[in-house]
This record gives sequence, C-alpha cells and structure tokens, in this order.
Amino acid sequence: MTEHFAVRGGARLSGTVDVVGAKNSVLKLMAAALLAEGTTTITNCPEILDVPLMADVLRSLGCTVEVVGDTVTIDVPAQPGAQADYRSVSRLRASVCVLGPLVARCRKAVVPLPGGDAIGSRPLDMHANGLRKLGATTEIEHGRVVAQADDLHGAQIWLDFPSVGATENILMAAVLAEGTTVIDNAAREPEIVDLCVMLQQMGAKLEGVGSSTLTVHGVPVLQPTTHRVIGDRIVGATWAFAAVMTRGEVTVRGVDPHHLELVLDKLRSAGAETRTGVDEFSVSMAGRPLAVDFVTLPYPGFATDLQPMAIALSAVADGTSMITENVFEARFRFVDEMVRLGADARTDGHHAVVRGVEQLSSAPVWASDIRAGAGLVLAGLCAEGVTEVWDVDHIDRGYPRFVENLASLGADIRRVSADPER
Repeated sequence: MTEHFAVRGGARLSGTVDVVGAKNSVLKLMAAALLAEGTTTITNCPEILDVPLMADVLRSLGCTVEVVGDTVTIDVPAQPGAQADYRSVSRLRASVCVLGPLVARCRKAVVPLPGGDAIGSRPLDMHANGLRKLGATTEIEHGRVVAQADDLHGAQIWLDFPSVGATENILMAAVLAEGTTVIDNAAREPEIVDLCVMLQQMGAKLEGVGSSTLTVHGVPVLQPTTHRVIGDRIVGATWAFAAVMTRGEVTVRGVDPHHLELVLDKLRSAGAETRTGVDEFSVSMAGRPLAVDFVTLPYPGFATDLQPMAIALSAVADGTSMITENVFEARFRFVDEMVRLGADARTDGHHAVVRGVEQLSSAPVWASDIRAGAGLVLAGLCAEGVTEVWDVDHIDRGYPRFVENLASLGADIRRVSADPER
C-alpha cells in the first residue's frame, strides 16, 4: 500500500471527459495478434497497467512488443513460443486469452492459471470443453493449463453460460481450424464484436457477429492488421454515474451510446436527463437521485462491472434499492467498504438491499478490484470529509488518468504517496 487517493466530498462534477479504448477489449486484441505472423498495430489503447502486463506475456512467447502512448505494435514470429511466463500471467486474469491463439498457431499451449481481481471464481471449464470439441486435449498440470492438438477441426459448441472469455478463446482457436465451427449461446458484448471485426480484418470468415450464434469458417492462415480499439463503455458509464451521484452535468466523448442503452435508461429512471450523439452522450442531474433496482446479466443486460457504481448510487438515492448479482459471487465484498462510509446496506446471497442516506461519511477504505475501487471513489465524492481509498493499483489497471479526469470535472481528489514510516 504505497499510495492512496484522498477524495474530499461535496463537489458537483461538470464538464467534458474523453474516453479511450476499452480495457476489456484491448487485451484480447493483443492476444489475437498471435494468430498471424508479422506486425499488428493496435491504436486507441488505454494507458493502463494491464497493457504493459499483457505486452510482457506476449514477449514471453517470443513477440517483440512496443507500447508508445496509445499505440501498441506487436511483431509475431513465424513460430511463437507455446509456454507463457508465470510471472507475467499471474498478475493478469485476461492473460488466459492467449490459450486459444496458441493452440491455433502452435497446436500447443502451456498457460499458468491466471491471477487478477478478487471478485470470485472464474473457472476455465467452458474454455477447456470448447477446445476439446475442436480436437485439443486439455488438462491442469502443476498449476498450468496444458492444451495440445495434432489438428483442429470445426465443431458444434454450446456454452452453458455466455462467457466472454470462453467465447473469445474458442473463437480464436476456431478461426484457424479446418471446417466450420458454430458457437451457440456465445457472449454478445461489444468487446466480442470488436474482436470479431479485427479477426475479419485479418482474413477470418465469420457470420452472426453480435448475435448469440457465431459461425466460424476456418481458414489456413491470417494476416496482420491495424485496428482501433472501441471506446470503453465501463469507463464512460462510471463518469455517468458520477454525474448523477454528484448532481452534476457531464458529457462523455469517445463511447458509442448504443453500448450503454440500459445504463442510460436506469439513470433516467433515477431522475437524470440524458442526451446522445455520435460516439458521445451527456448526463445531467438536478436533485437527489431516486432509488432504482439493478440486476447484473450478460450483455445486453446490466454489466457486472458496473455493480459497484450501482450500489454507490443507491447508497445516496432517495428510497430503497435491490441489487442482484448474477455473474460474480464475491463482488459484494465491496458492500462492507461502503458500510464503512455510512451506507445502509446488507447482503443476502446474490442480493444487496441498500437504503439511501442523505450523505455518506468519510473513512479509509480498500479497493478489492478495479471497479470496486472506482465505486468507492464515487462514494467518497458524496461523503462528508476526506475519504482515503487504498490499493489504488487496482484502479490504475482499468482507468487511465483517473485522478486527472475527475479533477478536470471539478472533483477534489489527489494521489498521495504513503509515508514509509507510518
């Protein structure tokens, strides 16, 4: 705990904020570069900690990677390595997305079980089952996922749950398999569509992009490409929640508002006014928000990544809200930190009931994951006094220029280095 954010409550956020590429997309796009020999360039990348971490994963596989500003250049050798480095993978949950591309290119992959956020179990069973249907063998050995195949062939694959990670891994393995693969109950998130667009630019043959049934016609080889990452809808929605909670007015640029239709509808139900344009939207709030219920579901449902923001909004809303978590069971640990800030909240299984209060009170709190950290900062904006949010390295993994962006909107927030003698 070397740094924390000091957040003084009471400011009304106002102004315009620009959003760059999506964290939940860029890391998978970087992994997809493994599918083609040569140089792939990805632009509009967020300047967050996870990007250089994924670059290290790719370097451990023999790639040359340069990260300059918002551009990542990846030079993939004719024969990438098949074994990812544990030190790199252990810090990054999304690193498991190299599994599919490595099986496709090398017919073998050895990937240590990944690390990442503490938000509950994220088993790899669906990833492994999908790869097995494509002709690979998979097993866990010494804390590593080991997959190999003499040949990959098309298959009919049904996912028990529309898992984003499983959809991505199976998709990236199938693009170089012989024959046709159909993925039923596939995830439909905009980040999946972004990956599909990049794969099509590389020469992949796909049908049903954006639907729950993805059809992949395998091709023998793909080509490198240049691709621009879509805007980060989770970051954009975070600023929207911040505007409503602080009774402010914020314009968010760089995000397709169609990706946030349900979020904006929920905020309108809370009393906000919204306006949408081309790759931008505005949210304004005149008074105290009204209580709204939230249920997290796979896209196009309400994103689990926004559950902490929903709870933070509910904590200061007029009335009682119920938040139901259907994706990650451990995400409600965030509620304990909200209670430290004076929230009237309790949990029961997959449900949290939050009775809004007029104002929260400051306290030291700890972020357990990226989105919990952002939610705690938003709560601190509505608390009396100065709230200290610790473990901010989590927030840095998902939000580029987090402090600077909030400060530009009028928030009283600063990054504080810890006294080593405390």
